[in-house]
Amino acid sequence: MNPANYVPSPRSFVREQVDQVEQAGTTDGVLMQGRPIVVVSMQGARSGALRKVPLMRVEHAGRYALVGSQGGSPKHPLWVHNLRAHPEVTLQDGDMSMRYHVREVSGTERDEWWTRSVDAFPPYASYQEKTDRLIPVFVLEEI
Repeated sequence: MNPANYVPSPRSFVREQVDQVEQAGTTDGVLMQGRPIVVVSMQGARSGALRKVPLMRVEHAGRYALVGSQGGSPKHPLWVHNLRAHPEVTLQDGDMSMRYHVREVSGTERDEWWTRSVDAFPPYASYQEKTDRLIPVFVLEEI
């Protein structure tokens, strides 16, 4: 992913959180709905541009998950399509930044990560109740 190819989000709150993290050099102290975040950098599915998204921090035993909830919307967030098309990302947690391969999980593994995700951010449970789609969960594996 070429940093010169970065295209900021059209959504102001996303752009502002990414800017805040980049200015501070850390995700520490940057919250979404009172909870800690990570910033995930990925390649756009259609544009190929570098995209950056602040997401809820879901971590267990040094591993991370990304939850495509979009507040229970009937549609997936755009970044889900990016991950499915280009499953290599950079995740920043605090001042640590690492490259990962992401994979969408299902079955028992998804159930385990879903429980961890709801523990990290309880509103995920009500988001799932608001939508007919199964909210996707992606697990990151260090490259």
